[in-house]
Amino acid sequence: MIKQRIHFIGGGQMAEAIIRAITANQTIAADRISVTDINEARLQVLTKAYGVDTGRSQEAYLAEAGLIVLAVRPQDALDELGQAVTRLASQSAVVVSIVAGLTLEKLAGVFGAGRPIVRVIPNTLTDTGYGYSGVVLNADAAREQVDEFLLGFGKVQYMEEALLDVFTGYGVAGPNYIYYFIESLVDAGVLAGLPREQAWNVALENMAGAVLMLRQTGLHPRQLLDINNSPGGVGMHGLYELNNSDFAAGLQRSVMAAVKRTTELGVK
Repeated sequence: MIKQRIHFIGGGQMAEAIIRAITANQTIAADRISVTDINEARLQVLTKAYGVDTGRSQEAYLAEAGLIVLAVRPQDALDELGQAVTRLASQSAVVVSIVAGLTLEKLAGVFGAGRPIVRVIPNTLTDTGYGYSGVVLNADAAREQVDEFLLGFGKVQYMEEALLDVFTGYGVAGPNYIYYFIESLVDAGVLAGLPREQAWNVALENMAGAVLMLRQTGLHPRQLLDINNSPGGVGMHGLYELNNSDFAAGLQRSVMAAVKRTTELGVK
């Protein structure tokens, strides 16, 4: 269990998802987490739901924090926050930014040279323990400073910063593609005549089982497709129509569009 204090600057939905996961997983005691936010109602929600500390000043929290999680909007007053962190926080305190588009270079300009800084793009599957967050460290930060915290709300992939936009559009946006596929598959079952609840249960079971089969066998999806489909059979006819729908290329275009948008947001 983490002994140092973690301070969240910003208490929005993503910050709450992280807090919910790390307290549920007993990564850190709730009373060692503090949160400040301009919305007093959000602070009341977080205190009531998770027992985190929201009753003191930002200055007091920064002076005690070992990890400072930046969970604000890119357009918020970052320079003012940077000055406060520089003035009040220990030089060893790690700034963990979950703000999209703020590069390590920009963050160093705000929080000062020599400060350990970590960029994290969290996956939205925080409550499940699944899903990779993309993580980039600056030269002053080390994995052991943040590993326990990050693993408290999912899995971690460390990478070069140049890959983070690609990871965001592909990995972090990934649940969107899965949700949409399952919704469409369920609708297909209903269209064919199954009751929706039955189609829903079958789709979820097939999705979970297919993933488990890939993990257990170590086989390539194409190998399992070959095993599952007999010549001229039912499955092969279904795959033929799926191929004609441009499904694979459409999915790939979706990922590329998400990556492109992530890059555009970073420029802005």
